[in-house]
Amino acid sequence: MAWIALTLIAFALGVVLQARVRSPLANPTLVATLIVAAVLLVGGIPHADYLKEVQPLTALLAPAIVALAVPMYRLRALLARQWRSLVIGGLSGTLVGVGADVLFSRVLGLGDEARRSLLTAPATSPVALQLAQFTGAPPALAATLAVLSGLVGALILPGFLTLIGVRHPLARGLAIGAVSHGVGTARAREEGEATGAASSIGMGLAALLVTLVVAGVGRG
Repeated sequence: MAWIALTLIAFALGVVLQARVRSPLANPTLVATLIVAAVLLVGGIPHADYLKEVQPLTALLAPAIVALAVPMYRLRALLARQWRSLVIGGLSGTLVGVGADVLFSRVLGLGDEARRSLLTAPATSPVALQLAQFTGAPPALAATLAVLSGLVGALILPGFLTLIGVRHPLARGLAIGAVSHGVGTARAREEGEATGAASSIGMGLAALLVTLVVAGVGRG
C-alpha cells in the first residue's frame, strides 16, 4: 500500500503543480514518474518490485483507456465523415514511429532486449505489456519505454504541430494519439473534444498496427 500511496500523492502533486504553473513540463504523469523514479533509485528498489506492489493501479489502465472512447461516441457523425483521412493518417503516423524506433535502436547499437522493447513503444503501455510476452522483451522495460514515449510526445508534439502550422483539431489529435497514446490523449483533450476524440482513434490504430507488426515479426 505504501507504493500505491506514494504514486497517488506524486500524481496529486503533479496536478497541483500543473494548475499553478501553466507549462507543458508540469505534466502530472511526468511529475509523478520523476518523483517515484527518484525514490526507487535512492532506495535501491527494483522496478519489478514496484510494479508488483502497484498492480491494483495498473489494472485500472485498461478501463481508463476504454473511457477515452466516450468522446468518439459523442462525435461519431463527424468522425464517420472523415474516416478515410483518420485511418490513413493514423496508420501512416504509427508506421513512421515504428520505423524510427527500429532505425534509431540500430544506429545507437542498443541491445536485443532494448530493441525488442522499442518495437512496442508506439502502443499504449497495457498493449505493450501484453505484447512483451510475444516479442521476448522484458515487460517492465517495454511498459516503461511506452510510457516514456507517451510523455515525450505529450510534451513536445503539441508545440511542434503549432510551430509547423497544423491547426485542424482532427489532424492534431490524430498525430498526438498515434505517437503518445494515453498520456498524449489526456493532453489532447485539453485542446477540445474533437482533438481528444481523434487522439483516441490515433491511439487505437497505433495499438492495432503495432500488434500486426509484432505478429508479422513473430511469423518471420
